[in-house]
Amino acid sequence: MTPRGTPGGQDTEDLDEDYVEEVLALVNETTGHGDSRDAYAPRGSRKPEGSHRPREDQGARDASHGPDQSPTPHEDRHRATPWAEARVIAARAARPVAARRTPVSVTLDDALGLVLAAPLTALTDLPSFDSSAMDGWAVSGPGPWAVRDEGVLAGHAEPAALADGEAVRIATGARVPAGATAVLRSEHGRTDEKGRLHAAREVQHGQDIRPRGQECRSGDQLLPDGTVVTPAVLGLAAAAGYDTLAAVPRPRVEVLVLGDELLTEGRPHDGLIRDALGPMLPPWLRALGAEIVALRRIGDDEEALHQALTTSPADLIVTTGGTAAGPVDHVHPVLRRIGADLLVDGVQVRPGHPMLLARTKPDQHLVGLPGNPLAAVSGLLTLAEPLLRILAGRPASEPYTLPLREAVHGHPYDTRIVPVFLRGDHAVPLHYNGPAMLRGIAAADALVVVPQGGARAGQEVELLDLPWTTGMASCVS
Repeated sequence: MTPRGTPGGQDTEDLDEDYVEEVLALVNETTGHGDSRDAYAPRGSRKPEGSHRPREDQGARDASHGPDQSPTPHEDRHRATPWAEARVIAARAARPVAARRTPVSVTLDDALGLVLAAPLTALTDLPSFDSSAMDGWAVSGPGPWAVRDEGVLAGHAEPAALADGEAVRIATGARVPAGATAVLRSEHGRTDEKGRLHAAREVQHGQDIRPRGQECRSGDQLLPDGTVVTPAVLGLAAAAGYDTLAAVPRPRVEVLVLGDELLTEGRPHDGLIRDALGPMLPPWLRALGAEIVALRRIGDDEEALHQALTTSPADLIVTTGGTAAGPVDHVHPVLRRIGADLLVDGVQVRPGHPMLLARTKPDQHLVGLPGNPLAAVSGLLTLAEPLLRILAGRPASEPYTLPLREAVHGHPYDTRIVPVFLRGDHAVPLHYNGPAMLRGIAAADALVVVPQGGARAGQEVELLDLPWTTGMASCVS
């Protein structure tokens, strides 16, 4: 396992052209992320002359995993990947795996939140027969009309044909009799003492009749593959005749919470602290389209971590804490033991720079999140979200920006991720945004990507949506 030097572990001139274009596009989308021309310079070449790398919020206490254990400035600078590039690497790592995944057939009850693996094609005409759009009378020809005694209700067999000058009571959704030329709404008709029906306004030919095939004909493509199954998609699929759907299976994720100091209940005491990530990560990952196969707390135990990694059936393993170089940080040593391919080893982002991405098996990856809660969120959105999105077949969100209501301090040469709430057409930065804090993200509508050096009031900055603010979470069963 060799730490990355230049992007992709290659010399700049050997990079795949599509890869370069993808990273450059991401870099250029993010306002102020530096000159894209030097995005592939060796990791040490962009450091300002004479500058030094401050530790991230020194003294901040991790609400879940202890103090921030950052690598030394030299070590961190050598291996850290630019933030936009790290996201591209995660997405690209998932693509070969996604291409090998087999679609599953699921019932409509189990399809919510999955992605269509095949186009949704109409199995019948919609509607499948001429039907009434209103309660009223089906009429034939000009009025007045002689009204039949019997009525036509939805779900009944095909009614007898109407002769010219006849009408029959009809309910919404009922099959329109042959020979009918229009439906007269109940409020637009009246009957006289002889029982003949008169129209209160002019009747147009075909009015309030839903003709067969008005919405689609059998064989029409209704939705393309890659569509996320929402409640409305389920309704359309049912109407079009489907009982099951071909879908991309949810990526299976196992969460490993590391740390001897963690409590699962009660208040912190005697040097022990509550685990904030165990309750937070599984529902967040589900909102990103994952199936959680297990949540395990295994403490600071290298052998237990080795056993967990080598026996996990998951497509993605997510670990919390242990990604730095402290005496109980076992993630790197275990990855070396199992021969993992380290794709990202540190990211130029605050909080969260000690995050990592590794390929542990041909069809399995590991995302190592820092132990600090907000730093873990940063790692989740930087590395886990792009990888899961590709594995789940979900479409990428359209990038967008908003101006900041007030200035945000930046890092000299790292991206910053800061929680914000949205007011009108502005993003308002939230306080309590240190790596160990959750108070800001708990109140946030989104996160903003603050470029190197910070952002001034009024400056347009890129936003990252939270899954529960985009409606995605409602599509996960």
